[in-house]
Amino acid sequence: MSLLFSPISLRGMTLPNRIVISPMCQYSADAGQATDWHLMHLGKFAISGAAMVIVEATGVTMEGRITPQCLALCNDEQEAALGRVLRFCRTHGQARMAIQLAHAGRKGSTRRPWDAGAPLMAANGGWVTQAPSALPFHPAGEAPHAMTADDLAEVKSAFVAATRRALRLGFDAIEVHGAHGYLLHEFLSPLTNLRQDEYGQTRDNRLRYPLEVFQAMRAAWPAERPMGIRLSAVDWAEGGLSLEDTLHNAAAFKAAGADWIDVSSGGLVPHQSIPVGPGYQVPFAERVRRDTGAITMAVGLITQAEQAEDILARGQADLIAIARAALRNPHWAWHAADILGTRIPLVPQYQRAG
Repeated sequence: MSLLFSPISLRGMTLPNRIVISPMCQYSADAGQATDWHLMHLGKFAISGAAMVIVEATGVTMEGRITPQCLALCNDEQEAALGRVLRFCRTHGQARMAIQLAHAGRKGSTRRPWDAGAPLMAANGGWVTQAPSALPFHPAGEAPHAMTADDLAEVKSAFVAATRRALRLGFDAIEVHGAHGYLLHEFLSPLTNLRQDEYGQTRDNRLRYPLEVFQAMRAAWPAERPMGIRLSAVDWAEGGLSLEDTLHNAAAFKAAGADWIDVSSGGLVPHQSIPVGPGYQVPFAERVRRDTGAITMAVGLITQAEQAEDILARGQADLIAIARAALRNPHWAWHAADILGTRIPLVPQYQRAG
């Protein structure tokens, strides 16, 4: 029996296999609203054989988007547009649908990756970003606004409001984005959090705001539905987050009701130095799983079925998140099942391909 194709339960949700389609930004929204691109992109993954599909990082405010073309979930029009996509996925697909709720922090107000140029300024289509401290991400960018107590309360409320919208839409699960240099990660790291109040100075103080946000979201989300969090295990930069910091933080989120820890790394500072290679982040997931007892999701250049099976067999993770490999081959799960000698159900329209 293949471990990759064995079931796993997260609260009241049981997944038939361990394959997750990782959230992948598409930079194809209109005023934060999902478009036909999202219908195609998410729809194909809903019928791909993966057990769960996570919608891309979705801003809880308009200022919480990465680019002007990113998804948001902070008004009725955005909720309705995303609802259209979800109806297709639920009607025709097999996968459970999750959403990653996020705030870009100081990494917001940027151009799409394929649009060259400096970060967007408030005067040319951008906006003033928010962060724990007034430290710009891009040398050519504007400094973010250091968040006040009122700002902290407003953004936390926005995360909760987006959680309630996700519930109305019928999402099966939520992932909180606390990685890749975005707002919650900025609070966690000593490189970007220079605050002198109760939200800075010490590891526990830096954890305080992300944990408050998570707890507020968890309280607004039904007890039977799972909620996880993505963390950057290390910053890959001197003086940044260490793995020991992340083990401490992951244990706190687990205690607060996190049903999985999606273990990524980096993204906080431009001068990071990452030794990229196949499965390069998997050892971090292994340590979080071993030291905290949390269910972990492994990500990062996992491309082969045998590689994914081996990660599970070694006890390094419980779930395997596929991203670029799924872009190259939307039916990655079908081929993985063939390679590992098992069978998975196909949607009726595609059963002749089995």
